[in-house]
Amino acid sequence: MRWTLKPIPEKEKIIKLSQELKVYPIVSKLLLQRGIETYDAAKNFFRPNINHLHNPYLMKDMDKAVKRIELAISQNENILIFGDYDVDGTTSVSLVYSYLKSFYSNVATYIPDRYDEGYGISTQGIDFAEDNNFSLIIALDCGIKAIDKVIYASEKKIDFIICDHHRPGKELPKAAAVLDPKREDCEYPYDELCGCGVGFKLIQALSLNREETMDDLLPYLDLVATAIAADIVPMTGENRILAYYGLIVINKAPRPGIRALIHLPKKELTISDVVFGIAPRINAAGRIKHGQYAVEILTETNLDIAVELAKEIEQNNIDRKELDKTITNEALQQIETANEQQKFSTVVYHEAWHKGVIGIVASRLIETYYRPTLVFTKSGDKLAASARSVKGYDVYNALEKCSAFIEQFGGHKYAAGLTLKPENYKKFKEKFEEVVRESMPEELRIPEVLIDAEIELGDITPKFFRILKQFAPFGPRNMRPVFMTSTLRDNGYGKQVGDDKSHLKLNIISGADKKTYNAIGFGLGDQLDSIKKNGSFNAVFNIEENQWNGNISLQLQLKDIKIV
Repeated sequence: MRWTLKPIPEKEKIIKLSQELKVYPIVSKLLLQRGIETYDAAKNFFRPNINHLHNPYLMKDMDKAVKRIELAISQNENILIFGDYDVDGTTSVSLVYSYLKSFYSNVATYIPDRYDEGYGISTQGIDFAEDNNFSLIIALDCGIKAIDKVIYASEKKIDFIICDHHRPGKELPKAAAVLDPKREDCEYPYDELCGCGVGFKLIQALSLNREETMDDLLPYLDLVATAIAADIVPMTGENRILAYYGLIVINKAPRPGIRALIHLPKKELTISDVVFGIAPRINAAGRIKHGQYAVEILTETNLDIAVELAKEIEQNNIDRKELDKTITNEALQQIETANEQQKFSTVVYHEAWHKGVIGIVASRLIETYYRPTLVFTKSGDKLAASARSVKGYDVYNALEKCSAFIEQFGGHKYAAGLTLKPENYKKFKEKFEEVVRESMPEELRIPEVLIDAEIELGDITPKFFRILKQFAPFGPRNMRPVFMTSTLRDNGYGKQVGDDKSHLKLNIISGADKKTYNAIGFGLGDQLDSIKKNGSFNAVFNIEENQWNGNISLQLQLKDIKIV
């Protein structure tokens, strides 16, 4: 890994903030690195306040969206809540549906089939709306580029309200309202909301219109926090407030569906638990069976029924893991057989690969070959792919440069989806490799670990850790602090652990400290011989709690080590 130490803030600022907050200078340094420079900013950071959410009516077209929904309710129209099949989409649909259903009965949900319809608004969905007399569709986490689909719906006298957070194209759909904080003409103060976050702003606006309070909306935040965690949006601003309160709901009073999906020991759940415990199970429904099953469990009000639904989803998740493992191995074999280990990009294809897991497989391949990656499979008469990127490289921009060979694409800087004609696959693969080779700086080809600060092991105290915990919830732009310590030694009891001995367990001592610190390094087992042979090493790590047999102790989670 490349070790990059973050810039150290000005000494005067560190001293001043330390005195104002009465905290260690290292804590002030961490806050300043996150742009928190005053007592009030620190107070808002450590104590997120639900009342600090922005007025939803600051979002362009929000007044139009509320007016159209209220008109539909007054005229007893049927409203269809339409959303993508991933976690952000299914939580968005569950959120808006649950809220509207609490006071209006003519509401239903629609999740497109990943395989028959693909991503985004579909003609099949619009036809379903026409056949079932829906005159208003609220699209969530999709639709910002659905120009033709919205026209198709309007010809059938069906209105659309688009709630999206993806980058718009040059033209916006001619919908009744288009809510997207990334619209160029939208002056909403925070543009990093996920799709469910935009959905929440919609129900917040509706609730203001109906003279409800924020307390009435708190029960919906378990869904919003789950979407924020799964969609990997920045953990700043409104996202951090919504995630903070959403975690409280998840831990104290989750909806039956969330409670049934929690597969963790009884402890306070963190964003990390949501990312690795709850989100994959919600996703598994859309990947293996159908996203509607995720909406079904997330909107279920009876715990016993939710538990039964969770059993089915758990089996979907087991199936997903098996597929993911098999396809990843096949893709790695394909790369080796084609002798493509030294390329700048990974583009692989097999017609039989399961479309529901190719995004996960792309992420898995990056663990072996650290470079922008696309995994293709057959989808009808076209090829469909999921793209994933590495830190610092915009795969969406790279795909734009290959658009001559692409039928359709959309997504973010680090994740995207696309379709193309089979005859264009080889040309696309060559062009994508060319684009990445020419536009990706050499340093981005090596994984980077960003280090917040260099510390001594003696700085790690229970009090220091209690303050660090209050930096949560963690996520992009507010990651769990990473520290570096130099000239460490193992006390001689270090060993390789895990079924395949791939992990490293150490008892670390520093030159200045007599005390030993437990440390675990996942995937670092091959470093043990070097540590024993050379003795001294530097380490980059997080600090976390380790629970074992009812005892809680501090542990270093090693991210990388360098022998010195």
